[in-house]
Amino acid sequence: DQSNIREVLERENFDTLSMEYYDRTHVDEKTGMTVYDYMSMMIRECKEYVENFKNEKESILFTGNTGCGKTFLSNCIARELIRRYYSVVYLTATDMFDILAGSRFNGNDDDEAKDRAAYILDCDLLIIDDLGTELNNTFVSSQLFYCINERLLRKKSTIISTNLSMTMLRDTYSD
Repeated sequence: DQSNIREVLERENFDTLSMEYYDRTHVDEKTGMTVYDYMSMMIRECKEYVENFKNEKESILFTGNTGCGKTFLSNCIARELIRRYYSVVYLTATDMFDILAGSRFNGNDDDEAKDRAAYILDCDLLIIDDLGTELNNTFVSSQLFYCINERLLRKKSTIISTNLSMTMLRDTYSD
């Protein structure tokens, strides 16, 4: 329930993942692989991420066009980690920044907002979906840095998915 994606995980998980949507013939110039082979490799790496989660507190950045499977793979990982009793929170970037703004600007009276913001920093895995769709300003950029930095210091894992390229990420949020 705390993950924010309970119903979605019944539909989007490694058991329901289908490779039938991925092209097996065309070789992509960037990867030198077919989309099918590339996604097979990504799925293996995601499963390894789950298997090594206890020992390796690493993070993942999924980039790519809309509809290529970034959110689906994040959900697959989330389901497996929840089954292993890890705390997982899934938020769109917009929702996360709304929570962080609420904890900062609602005054000292809003304990619920502060608890929600604290949980973003403390959960075992934070999934930030659709980074780059929120209205960006200096507050958003500073809160993104704060969140990622705090989670790194606390040795907590984060998955970020975005449609932005690496260059666009740097231009939007800085290095």
